[in-house]
Amino acid sequence: MSIQPSSQSVPPAVSAALADRGGADGGPGTSGLTQFISFAIGDDQYGVDIMAVREIKGWSQITQLPRQPDYMRGVLNLRGIMVPIIDLRCRFGQGMTEATPLHIVIVVQIGTRHVGLLADRVPDIVGFNASQVQPVPRVAQASHVDFLSGLVTIESGMIALIDLAHLLSVSISDSTETGAAA
Repeated sequence: MSIQPSSQSVPPAVSAALADRGGADGGPGTSGLTQFISFAIGDDQYGVDIMAVREIKGWSQITQLPRQPDYMRGVLNLRGIMVPIIDLRCRFGQGMTEATPLHIVIVVQIGTRHVGLLADRVPDIVGFNASQVQPVPRVAQASHVDFLSGLVTIESGMIALIDLAHLLSVSISDSTETGAAA
């Protein structure tokens, strides 16, 4: 795992925690706690399991691919590995991100695949007990919150936890439905 943070977007404590993370419990001194990298899209905070994060890097040019959903920005060649980049703002229905050098890409591993998540910034690492995770309210039958695994309240607000496996599976089924409807 390598960390190449954008100096403006990733606090030193986040970089250090990623580099120092240890065993399956999320690292030393975290007994009983699950650690998540929190990141922001606009004013909203989201989180992914720190153990899935392989790298955080600043935004760089990507290669666009034809006939992809809007939220699939293209691919990034990361040391010989083609990493698809998902624009989370767009994926969450909030429009396209106007990516600048201040934006970051969080490279996560989902199964055997690497995927880049485009976000605004990484404010912190958050640790909490599983008992603190609240379920995501379902307000509609066909709700598009299947890629959220829960909600956690912290001092500065609330973090929506992303279920990475469902983020991709929901993406695939959405593009299939879109293609069938067209």
